[in-house]
Amino acid sequence: MAEKKDKTSETQQTTGQKKIDLSAQDYYLNRELSWLDFNARVLETALDERLPLLEQTKFLAIFYNNLDEFFMVRVAKVLRQYREGAASSEADRMTPARQLAEIRRKASALLSMASEHWQKKLVPLLRERDVHLVHYDELTEKQRRFLLAYFRDEIYPVLTPQAIDPGHPFPTISNLSLNFIIRLQGRDGIARFARLRCPSNVPRFIFIPRNKEAKTYASLGLKANVRDADILLLEELIEEHLGLLFPGYTVMDSGLFRITRNTDVNIDEDDSDDLLEAVQDMVEQRRFGGVVRLETARGMSTDLSEFLIKHLGLKPFQVYRVKGPLAFAQFMSLYGLDRPGLKIPSHSPAVPAILQTDSLFRVIHKQDVFLHHPYDSFTPVLDFVQKAAEDPDVISIKQTLYRVGNDSPIVRSLIEARRHGKQVTAVVELKARFDEERNINWAEELEREGVNVVYGFVGMKIHAKLCLVVRREAEGVVSYAHIGTGNYNASTARMYTDMGILTCQPDICADMADLFNVMTGYAEKDNYRELLVSPSAMRRRLIEQIQNEIAVCARGGEGEIIMKCNQLVDRKIIRALYAASMAGVKVNLIVRGICCLIPGLPGVSENITVRSIVGRFLEHARVYWFHNGGDSCMFMGSADMMSRNLDRRIEVLAPVLDENIRRTLLGVLRLQLADNMQAWELRSSGAYVRLHPAEGGEPVNSQELLLKR
Repeated sequence: MAEKKDKTSETQQTTGQKKIDLSAQDYYLNRELSWLDFNARVLETALDERLPLLEQTKFLAIFYNNLDEFFMVRVAKVLRQYREGAASSEADRMTPARQLAEIRRKASALLSMASEHWQKKLVPLLRERDVHLVHYDELTEKQRRFLLAYFRDEIYPVLTPQAIDPGHPFPTISNLSLNFIIRLQGRDGIARFARLRCPSNVPRFIFIPRNKEAKTYASLGLKANVRDADILLLEELIEEHLGLLFPGYTVMDSGLFRITRNTDVNIDEDDSDDLLEAVQDMVEQRRFGGVVRLETARGMSTDLSEFLIKHLGLKPFQVYRVKGPLAFAQFMSLYGLDRPGLKIPSHSPAVPAILQTDSLFRVIHKQDVFLHHPYDSFTPVLDFVQKAAEDPDVISIKQTLYRVGNDSPIVRSLIEARRHGKQVTAVVELKARFDEERNINWAEELEREGVNVVYGFVGMKIHAKLCLVVRREAEGVVSYAHIGTGNYNASTARMYTDMGILTCQPDICADMADLFNVMTGYAEKDNYRELLVSPSAMRRRLIEQIQNEIAVCARGGEGEIIMKCNQLVDRKIIRALYAASMAGVKVNLIVRGICCLIPGLPGVSENITVRSIVGRFLEHARVYWFHNGGDSCMFMGSADMMSRNLDRRIEVLAPVLDENIRRTLLGVLRLQLADNMQAWELRSSGAYVRLHPAEGGEPVNSQELLLKR
């Protein structure tokens, strides 16, 4: 399945009499810093005072969660390169040492903005709206007495202080856990140290009624009457009562800290006889990977901070002093408060009208059906699998599963189908990052029910979003397919914008049948009838489409490309787009996250624009459109333009063959290119600038307009 060499692998492009080396570092932005720019856009959304208060809190929690994952995976990789003295592997040639310095500079500035917005803006404004986040010293004596009883009965029994001395080595601190480092003094006057972990199985937010006595501890949860309660963080309650844990000793000093570990643990797949066991071992190792970052709460003394740095073996640049609450990603749970006035009104997605005219399979037999989530309901996708499970004429279901979430209706339908005697195959990707344990559990449950479970390839992830249903009908056996841009996860389908097509196009279904044979058995296939499949041919086929636009321009026609994806990193694709721009092709890119291409460079990318949309929903769909001399072609699917997607994953882009769907989808792309409310534009300087309506111009919020449609 090796990628064939493409013509644009030649890095020299000629413009007039001048040769331009498109592999030169000046033509690429740094991948890690570009990701930080994306998270800065998430943060800027959180700072948008036009949003309701709990929406701002939600985006702030997303910003912090994104940053945690960034340190666990990307910074961990750069840190490893720095320690090994490795040269830069990125197109921009920035050394690991400089990357780490720039990451710290940018991340520190963003964290300062985030904590200031929380403490100086959101906390006071939430109080005005009767969401009272307080410190312990603000509580009444009655509330404190109640909390003391709560601490003794509910918290104290689950706390385990750990001594640190020659007989008790510094304990292993688990990834992202909240901990206290404590300095004690005994009757002998000798200083001693201890570590205490905040329990993760106790609610972090304690709701304490203000105006009446709480009857039970159960009233302290998110279901409490928040308008008549003060909200205290668990760590403040524990800190106030640390002395109860060390009778005979005096607590002289204490501080809260958290560490971020390297979770980018490699699986030794080649030497493993069992991929499942290898992934299980990797998940266990990840909990205690190398320390990448230490966060200390503001106010921690220098002595305690240096004690941690010494025992964790860290460099100063790995230490972050946090002004606001640690582990702010957990503040996402505040969005669950029953305060609709502090949120954007909820949206109820509809089932497309065409699917309400006849039975599902008869509708798909007549025409392709386009689904755009969350504007369209995810129910038709769930129904597609459920009805296949129930339908006596269905003989086979084949499905890829990457991230399906908890209590998955898709998995339940596959199990039901097997119980009804159908042939059911589930290709479960065990290596879906941070979902490995959940996927292992689903795979084992599916296997127990008799489903044919395939774990994927050694050295390669299966990221394609596919479901193939085979049905026996009057005219013979007919196949039906769903091809999507996002996971088969009903929960994220309400928060992510994704697309899917239900079809029974014979060539597409035949391609899917061939691809499932590649994924489950011994089969190699380089070319498919309609599908673009990586790693065999996707990059080559896309570059051919780009080169076709160049040829159209050379003949005096108009070349145009629109690409919508999450990340644009692959050097060969970027060079092809540069070549297209130099030939006069108009290239419009909608890239949510990382973009290493630089638009607007004289003589190279003057015909390229790059926009990023960050709004109410996470833009997650991937669509690639080519004007093709007026006979446009369009592909939709799971693949981003990154080397990992094109070389080390099975990804699928499907052609949009139905002209009406193609027209609808192009309308969505044009609308997003016109967005001036949620869009940022990348400039040739590498900076993103938020767009605003021109004076007297019409505001365009693409997501809100799609909701109204």
